[in-house]
Amino acid sequence: MRLLADESCDFAVVRALRGAGHDVVSVRHEDPGAPDEAVIERALRDSRVLITEDKDFGQLVFASASESPGVICIRFPANARQAMAQTVVALLEQHGAKVAGRFVVVQPGRIRISERVRKE
Repeated sequence: MRLLADESCDFAVVRALRGAGHDVVSVRHEDPGAPDEAVIERALRDSRVLITEDKDFGQLVFASASESPGVICIRFPANARQAMAQTVVALLEQHGAKVAGRFVVVQPGRIRISERVRKE
């Protein structure tokens, strides 16, 4: 899967996804400090699902009705972060086809996949 990792995304997740064969571009390395709107625009332009730990993208996608290629929002507390990277890899292995154009929240022991948010 083609992914764009926001600056807030733990780099252990990026490494694990790359190790699992996913094509992951990191905003932290290519465009540090980019505003959220520019990040979502890049994800759209490059046809990449955005992966982030920044819940502001939820508001950007839903409240402003911005078009989205799909967003995976990781919500792991400090005491559960050890399992975070492998949980995200497993999410894509099990539900990868459902992620495009949707807002996905992944938490320890829980995955929520929204209805389509991408404008058709």
